[in-house]
Amino acid sequence: MTRNEYTIQELLRRDVYVGETKVGVIVGERNHPNTDRVRSMRISVESDIADEYMRKPAEMAPLSKELVHSIMDDGSVKLSKSMRELQRRWRNTVRIDESLYAPDEMEDRAVQDNQGNEVGVIVGLLKKKRTYRGVIVETRPSVRRDFGLPERINIPINAFSKTRESLDEVVLSRTITKLLSLPSYIQINGPDINTDED
Repeated sequence: MTRNEYTIQELLRRDVYVGETKVGVIVGERNHPNTDRVRSMRISVESDIADEYMRKPAEMAPLSKELVHSIMDDGSVKLSKSMRELQRRWRNTVRIDESLYAPDEMEDRAVQDNQGNEVGVIVGLLKKKRTYRGVIVETRPSVRRDFGLPERINIPINAFSKTRESLDEVVLSRTITKLLSLPSYIQINGPDINTDED
C-alpha cells in the first residue's frame, strides 16, 4: 500500500484505531507547498492514550502517513503498527505548546520572534541523548547583518512558544535580542555541543 493512497480530505475527522484501541481523530496536516515533504498528519489524541503512551501527555500529535493501513467499513482508520510503535514515534518528536511535532513537520518552517521579525528558516534538528534539544536555523541576511550572526544558528526548543499552522511558522517566546542572551541559546551554540549522530 502506497503512502499517498489516501488524501487528507479522505481521512479528515476519521477515528484512528490500533486494533480495538481508539488512538484519536485525524484533524489535518501541515500546510506546505511541497506535498512530498508532508509525511505526517495531525491527530487529536485520546486523553487516556496520551497519559499511557507519552512521556508527558499532549493533546495533538503527529501520525505518520505510512502507518495508515486501511479505512474500515465503519469509516474508521486502521493503523498497521502496534501501540508500541506509535509510542516510539511519539518519543521522536518536538514538543511546542502542549503539542508534539514530527521532524518533517518542523523542517522548512519560518522562525519568527514574538514581535513578528523573521529570524530565518529551520533546516535541521539537533538531537542529544535521543531527545531533540534544538533546531538549526538558516538566518536571514538582514538578521545576520543587524545582530552579527552566522549563516546558521541553533535555537533551543524551549525558546519556542507556539506554531502558526496556517502560515507554517514557529514563534519564539521573546525578541531576537533576548533569545541571543538566553543561557540555553549560548550553550547550544557553544563549541562543545555534542549531538547524536543519526
